Amino acid sequence: MTTDTTGTVARDGESRPGGPADSPFIRACRRQPGPHTPVWFMRQAGRSLPEYREIRATVPMLESCRRPDLVTEITLQPVRRHGVDAAILFSDIVVPVAAAGVDLDIVPGTGPVVAEPIRSAADVQRIRLITREDVSYVDEAVRQLVVELGDTPLIGFAGAPFTLASYLVEGGPSRTHAKTKALMYGDPDLWHALCGRLAEVTLAFLRVQIDAGVSAVQLFDSWAGALSEADYRRFVLPHSTAVLSGLASAGVPRIHFGVGTAELLGAMGEAGADVVGVDWRTPLDVATGRIGPDKAVQGNLDPTVLLAPWPVVEAEVRRILEQGKAAPGHVFNLGHGVLPETDPEVLTRVVALVHEVSSRRADQG
Repeated sequence: MTTDTTGTVARDGESRPGGPADSPFIRACRRQPGPHTPVWFMRQAGRSLPEYREIRATVPMLESCRRPDLVTEITLQPVRRHGVDAAILFSDIVVPVAAAGVDLDIVPGTGPVVAEPIRSAADVQRIRLITREDVSYVDEAVRQLVVELGDTPLIGFAGAPFTLASYLVEGGPSRTHAKTKALMYGDPDLWHALCGRLAEVTLAFLRVQIDAGVSAVQLFDSWAGALSEADYRRFVLPHSTAVLSGLASAGVPRIHFGVGTAELLGAMGEAGADVVGVDWRTPLDVATGRIGPDKAVQGNLDPTVLLAPWPVVEAEVRRILEQGKAAPGHVFNLGHGVLPETDPEVLTRVVALVHEVSSRRADQG
């Protein structure tokens, strides 16, 4: 069995019509009309689902990301439960840097913790380039999932160089990114060497996922909103562009997402993605004006709205769908990840509402 570049499973070397490549999600990413606005949720695979918490009760995070059986099951859970229009691979953004030789762990309640933060050129040199064999468990999981998902597209993902660099320099999560910025401003050559190496690792990681059959990829630059536009353009944009442009011939839509990026949306749109994710702070019609008419948008319900009474949730969903009409393509999503305390039933109702409202709008012309 082989897989074509759109992620459609092919047998005996022949691609079949339809499939993930003709799904509402992929059509929206390509700015093509579809039967309804597609919807999926960041962090839908886990966190709020009791079936996920049951699996993870005795399995550390990194181990769960390295077991194809668990990756497959956890990735499928929200598709079964919510009827979302796309699955996203269950993994973590630090998986490829761990595979590249960085000594780290994902500590419950804290996040990624790096044993020896990056301080020198020698530290950067120790981050080796990765091969398919280094992340064979990801390759295997994606191939299993493509078969299990059928016509539902699978999204692969990776962390962007800036966000990965921030974890490696800070030694873990940070509210201020003070050490990151100190290195960025104080030793630009070392900074660019680090981000350049991380761009190579990230690109290799995404290519493994694409070759295995994902239908789209998302580059998470979660912490980019900590920067000014000028600093983003100088210190970040070249490296995100290296990743996204490196996938230009892969044949799959590329999504680029960050948090707190209202003033960066125009620059992020230049990095080479087909879809720009927008957090909840910026209305989608405003975001589209900043990003430009040649990109689809993804977003952007505030995750905390899901904790409100249903009439509030419904009103916000309808507002976002209306504002999304300004974009040439709209993938409904949250403005960041699902909060752990979210009632899964609310997510299921949101999916149904998005499909109902957007389908009716299409029927009415």
